[in-house]
Amino acid sequence: MSDVNRTLARSIPETEIHDDADLLTRLEQRLGFVHARQRLGIEQDHAQRVFGGGGINFFHPENWYSMQTLMRWTFKLAGMYEWGRRNARNIQVIHNPVRHRKIPAAFKGFRLLHLTDLHVDMDEAITARLLEITGSLEYDLCVITGDYRAQTYGPEEGALEGMRRLRERLRGEAYAIFGNHDSIRMLPPLEDMGYRMLMNESALIDRGGEKIQIVGVDDPHYYRVDNLQMAAQGLDLSCYTLLLSHTPEIFKQAAHAGMDLMLCGHTHGGQVCLPGGTAITLDSDCPRFVGRGNWRWRDMDGYTSTGAGSSLLPVRFNCPPEVVVHTFYPG
Repeated sequence: MSDVNRTLARSIPETEIHDDADLLTRLEQRLGFVHARQRLGIEQDHAQRVFGGGGINFFHPENWYSMQTLMRWTFKLAGMYEWGRRNARNIQVIHNPVRHRKIPAAFKGFRLLHLTDLHVDMDEAITARLLEITGSLEYDLCVITGDYRAQTYGPEEGALEGMRRLRERLRGEAYAIFGNHDSIRMLPPLEDMGYRMLMNESALIDRGGEKIQIVGVDDPHYYRVDNLQMAAQGLDLSCYTLLLSHTPEIFKQAAHAGMDLMLCGHTHGGQVCLPGGTAITLDSDCPRFVGRGNWRWRDMDGYTSTGAGSSLLPVRFNCPPEVVVHTFYPG
């Protein structure tokens, strides 16, 4: 075991060290010492905390699992739980046109399937509906902006199995990033499945000899391991550039860094909203205008998807789940 692996293994029970040796080696080689150690360390230290310390966001309702029981019984006593579950299974397909002067002519009509907040191990009926929809859609490229696991800690096997089933339905390449529900331990298996994980990295998409750029950052919400400067190294900002971020919270940094389009999720659009779609809470440190749907900040366009899955409980009110097909047009 390398010195880096020994360092990372100190936070792992002795019985798990040998089983995790290959994983730690792959993470070291894939991410480097600092990123791997930081991500794993925060996962260990804050796995079941509601209140985060050390500069991480102070309050995380998604970590407060006793809230799930309270909410479930509240909805059941009000006779709303099954109604909310039906709403959560009713995934909408949103078609969103994207026009920008920097979109190359070769990308006219290019369709980008955007999935987010899948939580594929929470409710089999929701996951089955997601697989049904994605298998029937026409698109050129898929991007996924994080949150594959239902809980923020614990086993990853259920989420990985759901993501394997999804990958079998997706056509062509699928670029993905991590959210605050995802463990860095999921990185090697997801890449083995064929997902192209962007861990503060970028990729070039070629179509007819013309190009656009995709930038992806690791979770900015809870883990705070996003590094836009690293991800954007070597970019040609005269080329149309889109950013994948789990949360819209870094929208100002992204706009000032020259991103043209930001795709994100995390907020679930509120998930439980008042009539008319007004979110009770967005669980995100950002203004409400970036909390759902299309928005714009300075010269950057943005879209925050309500997501296909549900958080805490598989229920939704006045906030339908969605998958989004963004269609590009020069303009």
